[in-house]
Order: sequence, then C-alpha cells, then structure tokens
Amino acid sequence: MCLIKPHVKKNTIPIDLKLRSDIRAVERARFAHRVAEKLCLIKRYKMERARQQKLEEEEEIKRLRKELIPKAQPMPYFDRPFVPRRSVKQLTVPREPRFCILQHKTIRYCRMSCNDMSRLEAEAFYKNRVL
Repeated sequence: MCLIKPHVKKNTIPIDLKLRSDIRAVERARFAHRVAEKLCLIKRYKMERARQQKLEEEEEIKRLRKELIPKAQPMPYFDRPFVPRRSVKQLTVPREPRFCILQHKTIRYCRMSCNDMSRLEAEAFYKNRVL
C-alpha cells in the first residue's frame, strides 16, 4: 500500500505588527529629547546671564573704588576775608499754640446735631483767629 504523504504547509510569514505602545514610546523619546534640549538651553542662558551680571558687578565695584579714592580738598582763599551778609528772608512771626480739646470727645458728650456743631466750630475758629 502506498501511503500518501500529508500535504506540507508553507511556513507562515509573520506580519510586522505596529503596536500603539511602541509608536507612543518612540514619540515619548523624541519629546523627552526636546525637553532635555530646552532645559539645557535654559540652563546655559541662566549661566550666561549670571556671568554677565557678575562682570557688571565687578565693573561697578571697580568704578566705585576709583571714585572713592580720597583726593585733596582745594585750599580756601585766606587773602579775602569772609563777610557775612544779611538775609533777605522775612523774620518768622511767632504765634501762640492752640491747646484745645479734641472735637470727637466733645461730640460724644454733647447732644447737638452735626450742623449745630459745625456752625459752632466755625464761629469758634473765627473768634480765636489771630491776625
């Protein structure tokens, strides 16, 4: 008897799978790289700014030190004597201080209306006014 050979199947060729997690991992790596570049750029910028500020401060210190060098004062002229001059300003006229009771304390004890109080205050002001 003749045995029939079983049919031999061809080898299966696997399909190249593209998983969403693999795609996302690649995108995330690119993003992380861009973030790292930005952080490095910011760090370099801060270092450069700090270096420039330090140089400016050193220049400022040098300039201030040059200004603070003690220098000789010019000699006054003794050949012409000092003659004081009379001032052209008016003299200050002294006046008596006003010792008075604070108005908010009188309002608390007084049963007058606000209009009466303001009228009385105005009269007292004009009466005590020094000319």
